[in-house]
Amino acid sequence: MPRLGPAFFDRPTLAVARDLLGALLVRRIGRGLVAGRIVEVEAYVGEDDLACHASRGKPGKKGRAAGLYVGPGHYYVYMIYGMYWCLNVVTEREGFPAAVLVRALEPVGGVHLMRRRRRAARRERDLANGPGRLCQALSIDGRFHGKSVESRSLWLERGDPIPEKEVIRCPRIGVDYAGNSKDLPWRFYVRTSECVSVRDPEAERLPDQSARSMA
Repeated sequence: MPRLGPAFFDRPTLAVARDLLGALLVRRIGRGLVAGRIVEVEAYVGEDDLACHASRGKPGKKGRAAGLYVGPGHYYVYMIYGMYWCLNVVTEREGFPAAVLVRALEPVGGVHLMRRRRRAARRERDLANGPGRLCQALSIDGRFHGKSVESRSLWLERGDPIPEKEVIRCPRIGVDYAGNSKDLPWRFYVRTSECVSVRDPEAERLPDQSARSMA
């Protein structure tokens, strides 16, 4: 499959997030490859998005958030709870802080290698169904922070497109602190996937997801 280069990410973040559904995240570990189909993502857009790291330290170009300003197609990797890594890909123009968080994968290759790192997962669908879990399964950590998507050890490939009727748009997870940004429908997931980390029954009941506001 063709790889996704920086140009793919040099677009509005919400469009990138939607289009990442169905793409493959591939990790080379030694002589082996581990891969998963992206089935859940979240968008974080600009300093006005109170859930975005860039909103917490304006002008924001210092510390951890500096990685959001480097330009499209770079990895933004950070740790939560002192133990779990999260993988994002920076989007839009250099100097504008935005990224897409990869929240869940469907394992499609190198499952045996994933199991070695996720021994607590009893079912295959639990190997990478969360941002911390997928980083553990694919051995992704802070070494990738700031690296390009053109890396030889971690990259993304085009996958089969996801039909619009299968895309759920809903509020992001764990951002109740984010004031008027907490209810933005900037989480996207594949309705039919068993590997989604958290489902949103209310959003799934909406008759026309394609008509839901993305702004």
